[in-house]
Amino acid sequence: MQTSGIGPFVTQAFEFADVLGEAPRLIKVADADAHEGPVYVANEDALYFTSLPRVVDVPTPGSRTVAVRRVQLKGEEFPRLPHDVSTVREPANMANGMVLDQDGCLLVCEQGTRFEHGRISRLDPRTGCTETIVDAWQGLRLNSPNDVVQKRDGSIWFTDPSYGFLQGFKDQPQVGDYVYRFDPASGQVTIVADGLDKPNGLAFSPDESVLYVGDSGAIHGPDDYSAQRPHHVLTFDVREGRHLWNQRLFAVIAPGFPDGIKVDRSGRVYVSSFSGVQVFSPAGDPLGKIHLPGAVNFTFGGAKGNLLFITADSAIWVAMLQAVGG
Repeated sequence: MQTSGIGPFVTQAFEFADVLGEAPRLIKVADADAHEGPVYVANEDALYFTSLPRVVDVPTPGSRTVAVRRVQLKGEEFPRLPHDVSTVREPANMANGMVLDQDGCLLVCEQGTRFEHGRISRLDPRTGCTETIVDAWQGLRLNSPNDVVQKRDGSIWFTDPSYGFLQGFKDQPQVGDYVYRFDPASGQVTIVADGLDKPNGLAFSPDESVLYVGDSGAIHGPDDYSAQRPHHVLTFDVREGRHLWNQRLFAVIAPGFPDGIKVDRSGRVYVSSFSGVQVFSPAGDPLGKIHLPGAVNFTFGGAKGNLLFITADSAIWVAMLQAVGG
């Protein structure tokens, strides 16, 4: 069918109607410096996120800092007021992607700085206390952990591109740009995928038999974008629950590059780009788009799981859909 749309919702295939439902809406949740890592916590009806980096003079002039912040929600009453936005942790070691773990804590990708190593940490939102989950592979420090997911078996999978070095706030990398698996039971950290330029967002299919990984290699820094470098999503089959094989192209993302990736309960794949959130079938066919220039990352939430919260640097938005998060 031809591309069509009303307002921010652009339909590319009839199946997009199953995503939108009868009355989709895009509404501002709050004005906030919401950049990355949105996580919805159901028992608090709250959204956590990591802020835009800002320049500070500590520990050295020109240093950058990031905060973990929280928005107190109230069902589907939008927008929220400024006093509903609070700071949970600052500084947060250049935190980026986050996910809720099986114990109700936040697993945080801390990119690190020249003074503090990058790591995957666990942040208890109730106390603000943190602990290190993994900060090295074979004794070598990680680059800039970017995004993280937890499988039902408890294993933690994360991407580690060298953006911190390329963007000037980390030292020379000690390892390549890899996708890792951490096994909490054994403490073993394993490289499960290499050969990507800048591995970024990742998500499992509902049955965890497929892993989707975005390669955002087209962007190396604020003024270093090249369409000749990767800006696509790859798929891998998951073998024996811990190995990746059969790498193949899922979708090329334009404009820009893929950042956040999520999968809904029906296996449809959502990917953020410069123009908003793009939606694909499990086979990689484009279904439609949520047009929101400046979108960075997103997550499903709400009482029914059908609210897609989107961070866009200066504000948080919510797409009210029929589709339910996986």
